[in-house]
Amino acid sequence: MRAMSTSRIAFASALVGALFIGGVIGATVLSNHLIAPASAATASQSPSPKSNEAASHEAGESTAHEQAENNGTFHPDGGPNGPSNETSAHEAGESAAREAAEKT
Repeated sequence: MRAMSTSRIAFASALVGALFIGGVIGATVLSNHLIAPASAATASQSPSPKSNEAASHEAGESTAHEQAENNGTFHPDGGPNGPSNETSAHEAGESAAREAAEKT
């Protein structure tokens, strides 16, 4: 087995050292980047929702609707996933298999 020349050993050592230092710097920057937004998010308060407590609005509301608004479970436009697609116009162009898939 031939011995490696001094210049090759020096180059290989410099390459390994540079990779190690680059990895340490990268890990430090990445960890600070990932940790900072999480701690900043917990420190700030979420914005308060726009109030709809006007008397004219409240007059047309049921008690259940008002309670859902107050506890955060009221979802306008059909719920958290958007409005329903169960209209007759939509259903007319739909196969029985597709309708069954929507029910699951």
